[in-house]
Amino acid sequence: MIVVLTEKPSVARELAAYLGSNNRHTGYYEGKGYQVTWALGHLVGLCEPHEYDPALRRWSLETLPILPPTFKLALSGDTRANAQYKIVASLLRKATSIICATDAGREGELIFRNIARKSRSTAKPTQRLWLSSLTPSAIAAAFANLKPSRAYDRLAAAAQCRSQADWLAVSYTH
Repeated sequence: MIVVLTEKPSVARELAAYLGSNNRHTGYYEGKGYQVTWALGHLVGLCEPHEYDPALRRWSLETLPILPPTFKLALSGDTRANAQYKIVASLLRKATSIICATDAGREGELIFRNIARKSRSTAKPTQRLWLSSLTPSAIAAAFANLKPSRAYDRLAAAAQCRSQADWLAVSYTH
């Protein structure tokens, strides 16, 4: 089964209709060899400082800088988002291949890569659907031009760097 992961339910609905994946399930559409699901935005993000060390829940100047040995990922904390993550992760783990259809750009790439990492689905064959319009002709053109996700590794690296830099900046201002 090919899993298509979008960022928003409305995009999933449009892509599912295009692909003929008309069977609606909780958290995804299915049909014609595809499962089309969505991320509800940032389902997964970087752990907070206190998740590395409970003493960092309240920090002082003496605890700065806060530099984790590695950046770890955590679920968003929102009940609805966590339920959707469980659905997405299950689909990704069972997939034969994955199509990243999150928003075209750095944030969309980060959303997808974080979910793939957290769900341990990074070894699956993955392609990128670069889509900036939901017209039938734009969707058809995007599917005709799927690229291996490794073609977007630099974009993903830039997104990850920006995310980690923001984390470091925020941990200094709390």
